[in-house]
Amino acid sequence: MSENIGKIVQVIGAVVDVAFPDGHLPNILTALEIKNPNNSDAPDLICEVAQHLGDDVVRTIAMDATEGLVRGMDAIATGAPISVPVGENTLGRMFNVLGEPIDEVEPPQTEEKWAIHRPAPSFEEQATSQEMLETGIKVVDLLCPYQKGGKIGLFGGAGVGKTVLIQELIHNIATQHGGYSVFTGVGERTREGNDLYYEMKESGVIDKTTMVFGQMNEPPGARMRVALAGLTMAEYFRDRGGKDVLLFVDNIFRFHTDRFRGISTFRTYAFSRWLPADTADRDGSSSGAYHINKERFNHIGSGRICAADDLTDPAPAT
Repeated sequence: MSENIGKIVQVIGAVVDVAFPDGHLPNILTALEIKNPNNSDAPDLICEVAQHLGDDVVRTIAMDATEGLVRGMDAIATGAPISVPVGENTLGRMFNVLGEPIDEVEPPQTEEKWAIHRPAPSFEEQATSQEMLETGIKVVDLLCPYQKGGKIGLFGGAGVGKTVLIQELIHNIATQHGGYSVFTGVGERTREGNDLYYEMKESGVIDKTTMVFGQMNEPPGARMRVALAGLTMAEYFRDRGGKDVLLFVDNIFRFHTDRFRGISTFRTYAFSRWLPADTADRDGSSSGAYHINKERFNHIGSGRICAADDLTDPAPAT
């Protein structure tokens, strides 16, 4: 089968418009590959189709820097969404939105890659009962118990102990429940991600954790999709491994900010796998608020960590 190759017709920041031959328009959410020899930092650029503009032109959002792109460059449609490696070999590793390792270690040898855009679980797979997740932290279990398959928010200023609480939760899930954790950094400062990695390494919980980061210095597209990349890795542990999984998103505010930042330029698609039921899926169907919880599998609990860092962070410039 011949490659479906389009041509770049416009570049506006992180938004790239690509024209394709008549009858070869790629589907929404398809990943495009662009060779960019003019940018040594991002020679292989991945863009995601976000909108059909008409006249065989698609509007895409870039997952990396677009410096060096010029009109007329080739854009190859992969025919599939962005995919990330999944499996136990991802534990103890740190990835970007494309599933590429960023911890200066060789890529993990995984048997599978899963697309980050996946259908929500059907109603038959969802649990109707409520079950508490015993964290082993007495004050949490007593005053603010976590529900399996549910969502919880952790709010606090800088330096008050959110990271310590995360490490304790990861340790207890691993030792008491035999489960794993996935930490997703959305718009994290480089300093924060680096500190968290070494703190988890020193505390001994890194081997039970997969970390995915879309950092503050990356384009909105990377920060918009990195949460889906982490969610996909967590779903693998739930579906194939039957594990209890804790999914941390730090922070959910920046995730929503980066999603809606692109509305003025192109239509964004709902994060339907764990947004409320009134959010539409990409095929037009609606999805329930807690449909991460599958009855025939174990559970994913998502923790939303929102730092009040605008006023209280001692290092706002890093």
